[in-house]
Amino acid sequence: MNKSEKIWMNGELINWSDAKIHILSHAIHYGSSIFEGIRCYETAKGSAVLFLDEHIKRLRDSSKIYRIEIPYSEQELREAIIATIKVNAHKSCYVRPIVYRGQGALGVNPARASIEVAIATWEWGTYLGEDVLENGVDVRVSSWNRLSPNTLPSWAKAGGNYLNSQLIKMEALMDDYAEGLALDHNGYVSEGSGENIFVIRNGVIYTPMTAQSILPGFTRYAVIHIARELGYEVHETLIPREALYVADEVFLTGTAAEITPVRSIDKYPVGNEKRGPITEVLQHHYLKIVQTGEDPYNWLTFI
Repeated sequence: MNKSEKIWMNGELINWSDAKIHILSHAIHYGSSIFEGIRCYETAKGSAVLFLDEHIKRLRDSSKIYRIEIPYSEQELREAIIATIKVNAHKSCYVRPIVYRGQGALGVNPARASIEVAIATWEWGTYLGEDVLENGVDVRVSSWNRLSPNTLPSWAKAGGNYLNSQLIKMEALMDDYAEGLALDHNGYVSEGSGENIFVIRNGVIYTPMTAQSILPGFTRYAVIHIARELGYEVHETLIPREALYVADEVFLTGTAAEITPVRSIDKYPVGNEKRGPITEVLQHHYLKIVQTGEDPYNWLTFI
């Protein structure tokens, strides 16, 4: 990780090395944290944060689901994120706001634990590798399923949920794949360890429904919006596992992963084992926004 100079923590900008928490913080023992992953891009018009207000709103939604009262308003969080980017002199970076339960309770009931808030920024390149946006990645279907409904709320971006993601990711890496794809509790395609998934066949784009234990990502939203505007047919629907093996194109989306083509799944080649034509078109339109700053959708917040 590329260290930055400052981290915003509970209302103050402090040195990176001083951003510490107590060993008895509730979040360490019980995973009681919520967070966001946000990107700031250096565009031709200046640095801009992608989906800033939407990320802050989702952080608030996650906190509501887990009954966490964030001690800062959405506007205060917005200003703190921008201030942290500026103080670290980033032109482009990854932004990690996190809200977690601190000291005061060391049982399952977190009610007496303090609520702590921090914002870190650092420089970070392409999530799955520098050349993958063109060449794609090899993935496998994981032996680990995504969370079943009414167990843990998948719409909340909560720290505890990512224990499942870690199992999916580590299993894939140990078998020399870049990523793992999880099925839902009914055996239908759900998502990757940290990405949403799209499947293309005969020119039609398919993606799992938001009720299938996925985190409804903002890059997912952007792709659906752009694709429909370009005239593509997009279906949010159940996708059986075998559809992955006969797909013409498959790609993953996420704030970190952006739009990453998949070249093989379980050693089945996807299309011509390289970025497909529809994936390339969607990539082009998405990356054009964050590279040029030409934003017809008001998704960027210039800083």
